Amino acid sequence: MTAQDDLTITTLAERPELLEAMWGMADTWPVYVQHDAVAWSFMGRIAAELPEYVLVATDPAGAVVAKGFSVPFALRGAGRDGELPDRGWDRVLQWAFADRRHGVVPDTVSAIEISVVPEAQGRGLSGRMLGAMRENARAKGFGEVVAPVRPSAKHREPAAPMSEYAYRVRESDGLPHDPWLRVHVRAGGTVVKVAAASMTVSASTAEWRGWTGLPFDEAGPVEVPGALVPVHCEPERGYAVYVEPNVWVRHVL
Repeated sequence: MTAQDDLTITTLAERPELLEAMWGMADTWPVYVQHDAVAWSFMGRIAAELPEYVLVATDPAGAVVAKGFSVPFALRGAGRDGELPDRGWDRVLQWAFADRRHGVVPDTVSAIEISVVPEAQGRGLSGRMLGAMRENARAKGFGEVVAPVRPSAKHREPAAPMSEYAYRVRESDGLPHDPWLRVHVRAGGTVVKVAAASMTVSASTAEWRGWTGLPFDEAGPVEVPGALVPVHCEPERGYAVYVEPNVWVRHVL
């Protein structure tokens, strides 16, 4: 447990009574991202099976204002060579739970999510949660945290290649152009590579219409609010697919 100013950060293992409030916390994830099949399969299991890797921040009134999910996994075991996967977020979740099933000893912690309630954003809480996640991993004996980062401002430039956007820096200080990548680098992280297919959401065009209010009636790329890249639409076949790239950042502890 850590207390910083008016914020108290604990693991869910320390405060299991916060589970319901944590799940009920408002966030800013686009609704369609929540339909990633891997997330649907594993996110609930992190809280149930790995509560010591779930961080919850509460304000002085006891309200949950931020949450952070992470998972331990073997980056250099189970036939893996230490290369961070191109399938990023989805793949590391699959690896983490496959390792648990087969008794593989983890050597790395991956961040999965850090979310802050909308009314508390802009106060540096995300950076404090990242710091707490790093400290939690260090306390458990790990030497590094990796993160398949979803750049927070990329949705404003969906046509920009992530391979260019991820390495864009400010002239003033050489720090990343993207605010969330900048938080990671300031915390000691290093941008390693693009995870080209980090998350995939495939659904019918009817589902996409329901999620976005857009017609999804023309073939080709569709720019969707909140999406980091366009969604590929195949109206004649009745489906559309969103393949989201993320950015791998490595934190040596």
